[in-house]
Amino acid sequence: MDRAVKLLSPGGVDRMKVEAWPPQEPGPGEIRIRHEAIGVNFLDTYHRTGLYPLPAPFILGVEGAGTVEAVGAEAGELAVGQRVVYAGLPGAYATTRLLPSWRAVPLPGTISANLAAASLLRGLTTHMLLTRVHPVSMGSLVLVHAAAGGLGAMLTRWSKHLGATVIGTAGSPEKAEAAGENGADHVIVGRDADIVAEVGRLTSGRGVDFAIDGIGGTMLAKTLACVRRFGTVASIGQAAGPIPPIRVEDLGPSRSLSLVRPSVMAYTTERETYPAAVRDVLAMSERGVFTGIGREYRLDQAAQAHADLEAGRIFGAAILIP
Repeated sequence: MDRAVKLLSPGGVDRMKVEAWPPQEPGPGEIRIRHEAIGVNFLDTYHRTGLYPLPAPFILGVEGAGTVEAVGAEAGELAVGQRVVYAGLPGAYATTRLLPSWRAVPLPGTISANLAAASLLRGLTTHMLLTRVHPVSMGSLVLVHAAAGGLGAMLTRWSKHLGATVIGTAGSPEKAEAAGENGADHVIVGRDADIVAEVGRLTSGRGVDFAIDGIGGTMLAKTLACVRRFGTVASIGQAAGPIPPIRVEDLGPSRSLSLVRPSVMAYTTERETYPAAVRDVLAMSERGVFTGIGREYRLDQAAQAHADLEAGRIFGAAILIP
């Protein structure tokens, strides 16, 4: 039986319910995809809690990979039976779903559906951060929080591919080891570590060029203090809770910092950018830049996947298997 994980109302994992979900017929410009794998992201937890409201029909998940099962009129060159991958549109936690055809990008035979579903949204986030928000190149100094996580691992590996020096943070010695395996040149270990002092020591007081903070809470103020004059901080999440207000005076003029709050969901709506960015991510995957999958869950275990993700029990990426 085809199923979907619906959100009954914003809140905890108990508000997620598995229901029957019959296949729908694609309209003009649409396709129906039968999922082989579905990505699990922190963004999904923000949709679940209501931090970012989820549109109807309230099905979680924003990325997946599978096979085209039906094609509507004016849907371009996609054909039934073709393997595709997509990201950026809620509704993925389901056996099948409808998609605008432009969202579906052909998946090379060299990349598994599991890896594609686990890596595309993170890959697009990384692409946005390292090419649009603050172009990283040979010699750049980059600070990556949670460098053992799914996004942190990808940011670290892609930054190293570009020739950057990466300082990672990790909450435990085990995660620090994983961050080192991802390529981090230095790892600051422990949730109570003095990150500002450690970054200062590692950079001889200069600070990093670019810092990426998905932790939020009180960490963002510390992250700002880790960046050199005229450097950039990207705030991309708040896993540790709401971010206290930041004053303009905290950014400059003496510190001359740039603080950005970019959205990968907005990035994926740029039709002139999205297909090329997806192809870049897939090319990096073929080069072996991305790590494998940390955990696999059945679709009906989506609530457990969310609980494990929020508790920090997942190293790397996680996927759901319909």
